[in-house]
Amino acid sequence: MTSVETPVKRRQWWAWAVVVLVVVAAVAPLVQQWLTNPDDQRLVDLDVYRTGGQMLLEGRPVYDYFTPAPQLLPFTYPPIAAMLAAILAEMSWGTAQWVWTAGIFLALAVAVGFSFRQVLGRRHAPWVFAFLVVACTYLMPIRDQVRFGQVDILLVALCLADCVARRPWWPRGFLIGLATAVKLTPGVFLIYLLVTRQWRTLFMASFVTALLTLLPFAVLPQDAVDFWFGALLDSERLGANAATTNQSMRGMLIRLYMPDALTSVIWLALVAVVGWYGFRGARNAYLAKEPLTAVALVGLMAVLLSPVAWIHHLAWVVVVLGAIVGDGRDPVRLRVAAGVWLYYVVPVPWWGVALKAADIPVVSPVLGKIVQNGFGLGALALVWLLVFWLPKRAARKPGSTRPPADTLEACPESRISDLRGPSPKRP
Repeated sequence: MTSVETPVKRRQWWAWAVVVLVVVAAVAPLVQQWLTNPDDQRLVDLDVYRTGGQMLLEGRPVYDYFTPAPQLLPFTYPPIAAMLAAILAEMSWGTAQWVWTAGIFLALAVAVGFSFRQVLGRRHAPWVFAFLVVACTYLMPIRDQVRFGQVDILLVALCLADCVARRPWWPRGFLIGLATAVKLTPGVFLIYLLVTRQWRTLFMASFVTALLTLLPFAVLPQDAVDFWFGALLDSERLGANAATTNQSMRGMLIRLYMPDALTSVIWLALVAVVGWYGFRGARNAYLAKEPLTAVALVGLMAVLLSPVAWIHHLAWVVVVLGAIVGDGRDPVRLRVAAGVWLYYVVPVPWWGVALKAADIPVVSPVLGKIVQNGFGLGALALVWLLVFWLPKRAARKPGSTRPPADTLEACPESRISDLRGPSPKRP
């Protein structure tokens, strides 16, 4: 190592050390708010995980028990999740809170690192990284990760790393399989791997999912049967499906109070249409060598197509923002990303609840309902933005003379050469 390289590396090391301190200071108010909540309202989902693990350790039926009053929440995850949660159950409640919260921010850092890799590859990476981590922390879906002690950002980090890591040290597909086995919604990535014909990755992801799903039948047969043939089929076990926090397409439809049969028919039709559009867009992004956009679209599918998707499931917005920002050189994309960030920072759905409660004729029942569904409708808009707007915008990079892709496709072959300029003369 030369004498020039040594001080450069030393400065970089100190920069990253300062970044950690800056991030800790910036997120401390949020952590303090939720970790000093009344004990029966603190990290309630983490309490669910620990309760599941505790029931397993004590030899009790995992799916028959609930967290202590007043929450009374059941364990809703596959039995393999209870087996992993036994580690948390072995910790004291106070230790588990701090360990889990630190894990949330570590997973967020991984997700930010992969989502904004193009920007971070430029100068001042440590300071840009600090800014992005703090900005993403205050997105409402991420704030809810800390509030409830949720697992979603970890699943985002696993699936994202599996799809976009350039040279993974693990078999590609392993992390998707793990995420799908722990919580079923990442299973949409199996569809993505299928439509993009990533056969080897699909095989690995399917194998790991199947292995971790079948393992509990050998170790915890009764709990496995209770989940797959009982708890899984009870959607109300997850909570009130019509609640504002359910921002899936089905949740939005349920709040229209139509007959159940009509709601189901419309929902299935929307699942088919939105699923086709979203996975087709993800496939096109993958073929265009834009895997980050593909992952963002598949993540949105996990939210929109699921029967129940709480606000914290929208942690995929971190990946969406990274896809929109790109390399950070396009000011229009930066402004759009800033608008999306702000939209998911403010509590839009709860504004809708307040507007409905105001009981203003026409305005409250109509506009209030639309605003109440704001995050779900926003997710639909983001699907369109990633599938339609972003590729067209990306084709108009600053300084690029290349016409948009649809222009090239519309031109006869004889005109394409004119658009690209004259061919170099051969000697």
